[in-house]
Amino acid sequence: MLRLLVLALLLANAGYLAWTQGLLADYGFAPIEQAEPQRLSQQIRPEAMRLLTSADARQIESPGNATASTSSPTPECLQAGLFTPEQTIALRFGLESSLPIGSWSLENSSEPGRWIVYMGKYANEEALAKKRTELRGMGVSFEPLNNPALGPGLSLGHFSSQAEAERELAKIATRGVRTAKVVQEQPELRGQLLKLPAVDAPLMARLELLKPQLAGKALRPC
Repeated sequence: MLRLLVLALLLANAGYLAWTQGLLADYGFAPIEQAEPQRLSQQIRPEAMRLLTSADARQIESPGNATASTSSPTPECLQAGLFTPEQTIALRFGLESSLPIGSWSLENSSEPGRWIVYMGKYANEEALAKKRTELRGMGVSFEPLNNPALGPGLSLGHFSSQAEAERELAKIATRGVRTAKVVQEQPELRGQLLKLPAVDAPLMARLELLKPQLAGKALRPC
């Protein structure tokens, strides 16, 4: 009886092995095939695939890597001036020796004069502080002077024409201001305007070397 059981187990194992290997397929006995060969044809360069370590993932997600993938800023138009004839000579020499041809131009330009409603000059800073206190009490606003030659003093407003400044003077006189007057803070200026129509990062780096020739005049949008 035991021999028959052992023989039956051996035959069963042999039959299962033959079934899994497809040896009984001709007799209609075979396992269901699980392979999907169509998926292999859809793979794109499977040999290029690799597993990322945690360090690789952190490097990909780092802010510096994200910054490098973005495009460079769009070039912008910048200008500076006005430059006197003497300043223009030094500036032109620096531009010609440092910047590409066509990246810059010097143009004749002008700035209109500025007029202010002025209070001053005062004897000292103490007198100036006292006047500020008076004006605050009267509800009259004031601002620093742009022309150091008029200090110590105060501006009660900047205007592009003398007529505008005179109208403002009449208005604040009705509020008790008696010692203010209209003066020209800056006359009309004429000179050369530097214009750079398309400044990108490399050009901006070159402009840093020209700061001495810009004579303290800041680059600003056109």
